[in-house]
This record gives sequence, structure tokens and C-alpha cells, in this order.
Amino acid sequence: MTKLFNERVFSPERAIKIAEELNQKGKRIVLVGGCFDIIHKGHILFLKKAKDEGDFLFVFLESDKKVRELKGYGRPINPQEDRAAVLSGLRFVDGIIMLPKMTSNIQYDRLITQIKPAIIAVTEGDPNLKQREEQAGIAGGKIKSVTKRISYSTTKTLAQLRG
Repeated sequence: MTKLFNERVFSPERAIKIAEELNQKGKRIVLVGGCFDIIHKGHILFLKKAKDEGDFLFVFLESDKKVRELKGYGRPINPQEDRAAVLSGLRFVDGIIMLPKMTSNIQYDRLITQIKPAIIAVTEGDPNLKQREEQAGIAGGKIKSVTKRISYSTTKTLAQLRG
């Protein structure tokens, strides 16, 4: 990955240090997570609205193995490094956290607790809302549900393309 992209792409360990500095300065951290395999308008609108909730937007970017587990065979289309490069090109994304394959909610909980986001932004109808609420609670933050105006889905788009 080129230097341009490296400036906003972090390991979990580096992100924790950055978050500590931001929290000490009183900055409001917003956290979102996802696969972000093929960026579409729905992703852009969601990320922009999430950023509007705070000073610094971190994106948890799932590993290739986790995306395959969640989305199925043939996914991801783009490897994690490429997905990070695309996300880092969005001016309202301040940091991308390259997640290793997370195997339990406890791993997410530990990382979220160390980052201490003020807000965890989720899309309206998030199937993991209860878990996100618990994570926000243990980190001392709140949940912000971002309304979907139009339903976009990489999975649906790929199904249409594959016929």
C-alpha cells in the first residue's frame, strides 16, 4: 500500500494509541464497522452521516476471512488492503482499522472498550443492534442509528450481475 493510504490505515494497536490521544483532547470518536467490499452510494451516505456525529471517524474493516464467512463463497471481491485504500480516499473517513479475523464478540468488545468511541453508528435495521448497544454501553458511548433512505446492497448487486 502506498504512503498516501498508510496515513489513515491502522493496526488495532496503533488505532488504540490514536484513540487515547483523541480522547485525552476531548475529541468525539465515532466508530462504524463493516465489509465495505464494493463501495456504493449507500456506504457513502452512511459514512458521511456517521462522521457528522463526531470529530473523528474510525472504520472497523473486516478481514477477508471474516467477509467470506459473513457473505459466502466468492467474497470478498476486493482484498482488505484494497478496501482500505478505497475507504482512505474518502475525506470524511479519518482512520481505517485493519481487523484480523475476529472469532468472537469478546474480541470486538475488548477493542471497542480500548478505543472508547462516543458513538457507534449503525444502519437502520442492523441485525446486530443489541450487541452494538451492549458494546457502546461498556465503552461509555451511545448508539446512533443512521436512516437508510434507499436500500443499497453489494450482495444484491452481485447477484444481479451473476444472473
